[in-house]
Amino acid sequence: MALMGSGVVAVAPASCFWPCTDDIYGHHKMSSSYPRTRICGRRRLLPRYSNGSKAGASSLNCRQPIVSAEPPPPPGQSSVLLPPDSDIDSDSNSNSSRRQPHLSTTTTTTTKQEAAAAAGGVVMSPGLIDYFQVSEDLVLRSEADGGPPRWFCLLDCHCSSSHSASSSKNHNPLLLYLPGVDGVGSGLLLQCKKLGEIFNVWCLHIPLSDRSSFSDLVKLVEETVRSENSRRPHTPVYLVGESFGGCLALAIASRNPDIDLVLVLANPATCFSKSQLLPLLPFSHLMPKEMNPSLLYMLCLSSGIPSRMAMGALQKSLPLEQTVGELSQAARAVSSYISVLADLLGVETLNWKLKMLKSAEAFSNSRLHAIKARTLILSSGRDSMLPSEEEGERLRRLLPDCQIRTFSDRGHVPFLEDGFDLVTIIKCASFYQRGRCVDYVLDYLPPKPPEFEQIYEPHRWTEVACNPVMLSTLENGKIVQGLKGIPCQGPVLYVGYHMMLGFELIPLVARFWMERNIVLRGIAHPMAFKRLKDGKLPDLSTYDAFRFMGAVPASATTFYKLFSTKSHVLLYPGGMREALHRKLLFDYDDLMKIPYFEAFTRELTDEAVNLRSEREGEIANQDIHLPVILPKVPGRLYFLFGKPIETEGRKQDLKRRDEAQQVYIQVKSEVESCIAYLKEKRENDPYRNVLARLTYQAVNGFDAEVPTFEL
Repeated sequence: MALMGSGVVAVAPASCFWPCTDDIYGHHKMSSSYPRTRICGRRRLLPRYSNGSKAGASSLNCRQPIVSAEPPPPPGQSSVLLPPDSDIDSDSNSNSSRRQPHLSTTTTTTTKQEAAAAAGGVVMSPGLIDYFQVSEDLVLRSEADGGPPRWFCLLDCHCSSSHSASSSKNHNPLLLYLPGVDGVGSGLLLQCKKLGEIFNVWCLHIPLSDRSSFSDLVKLVEETVRSENSRRPHTPVYLVGESFGGCLALAIASRNPDIDLVLVLANPATCFSKSQLLPLLPFSHLMPKEMNPSLLYMLCLSSGIPSRMAMGALQKSLPLEQTVGELSQAARAVSSYISVLADLLGVETLNWKLKMLKSAEAFSNSRLHAIKARTLILSSGRDSMLPSEEEGERLRRLLPDCQIRTFSDRGHVPFLEDGFDLVTIIKCASFYQRGRCVDYVLDYLPPKPPEFEQIYEPHRWTEVACNPVMLSTLENGKIVQGLKGIPCQGPVLYVGYHMMLGFELIPLVARFWMERNIVLRGIAHPMAFKRLKDGKLPDLSTYDAFRFMGAVPASATTFYKLFSTKSHVLLYPGGMREALHRKLLFDYDDLMKIPYFEAFTRELTDEAVNLRSEREGEIANQDIHLPVILPKVPGRLYFLFGKPIETEGRKQDLKRRDEAQQVYIQVKSEVESCIAYLKEKRENDPYRNVLARLTYQAVNGFDAEVPTFEL
């Protein structure tokens, strides 16, 4: 029961011990002291030889795809950079030779940043400077050995946590990163550490002098995808494509509709013909070689990278000397990289890249109808090179299983921007899967403290506005403040009653995670996970935070899996009908009397998956509608968790309908009793009013716990 202005929520937990298998993914094991691992950019990712020469590509952890499933060597070691074995057909004007690159002895030395730290100088945090240094070394090395396109794995992209153990990695899907038209392949440098915990990450490098056509590259990546699929046919292959790489990923998906692929496309260049820079590029062949740096600087500025490097240094609020030092190092890194590109990127190479971009756009757009893969499109609102927002919406409408996430403040290369977390985005969109279909129970990855803070921060105001009171019941029946009475081990089922619009879920789930390191796996309406068709329902991204924090679609199978993995499960039997109360200013019954709103409600309901479609009456499928509510000053939320109802050892008894009915009546009675207790006690709460709470916090600090009624 919920009263506007004074929220009341009562939950009676029922500890359900079902025969279950071991929880191999550790879903219920959370640690507030998540170990901090070394940041990959704290030292040069590509070490230099002791004689000062660049280690280059041979200092990367690289291996042939598919041939070896061994984990990468530990930080400071490496293997050689190898291209795939087999040849692929080439176009008549392509020159994609299959020469083996030069093999170098692995060497590890003290880097410039480590030396600076030892000398008390400025030490840069990992970021774009590392990207430019790694890219420069990659370009120089590949041009020196003259080899073909190749796969590599960035050094130090795997953390030292348990996730990087070989036994875990054997279960992780393969992720292939397909770069932009520059072909360097280091664009995931800022993301690879976290990605390496849940994927086997390989990156594609295309030397600047290589003349592989678009069809050559498609066949090269396709060969790797097919080989991996034959080795692990029930595990998906992820293709993460950025700009030009997005076209490459779409082309491969269109040619392999029967292979289980998951596409993650960042600002795909399928709209290259609409690029703002396109009118300037035809004149590039008229520019003398001395003007190459100017053109490259212009393209670099258009990407937004230099400005974001400068803003990142300024936002740290460091002393002036350190800020100037960071800006100087950033400028030197950009200048050095562009100088290398200017020496190697001639007019012929630039024209070749443009020709390949046009081929990629034409081919991928002509084959969109053949794509069946799950696709997640990441569109940037400040992309000065491509109309990415518009293109993302176009692709979403054309692709059969496609979602889109728009980032209004991001530029053309979001993977290189501070605060952009690809792993969190994939988890929020429920795009992480280890099998052919996503398993919302076994594929779920619990949040880590930094991830939780990032997701919870926009909703933190609810804590101030409603200042929830959490009460629980010990085994002896005593009610105490906090969540001490909550069982530590699962499986546990929490049964409760929704307040208006389910507003209580945010503080409830957050408090369980912060105080007890427990992820509440909420049973949610399928509309938060799937649409039957496009329409007027809120975009699926609206529910990203709920999915990230453990929500699962309602089904009997999901319920059983959660109990089998000893999860803490949150259930509101009243569901949507309970959340959309009918005691409102303008409720469901009122809306259905008006033809326009009746048609609108029917349209919304047809877009979502129906529940209880075989039932009739009050418990049948609830129509989706938007009630009109009267805004009120937020009241205080009260939660009371009753004494656990044990079901261990009663499996056979509960198979009988009469016994199950008795448990149902007991749970219902406990919930009603908890509600009655809170309704009585809240009348004695001196801080029930929001003004009283704000006054208390203004005096004692906003982090101070506001008192409540006496127990």
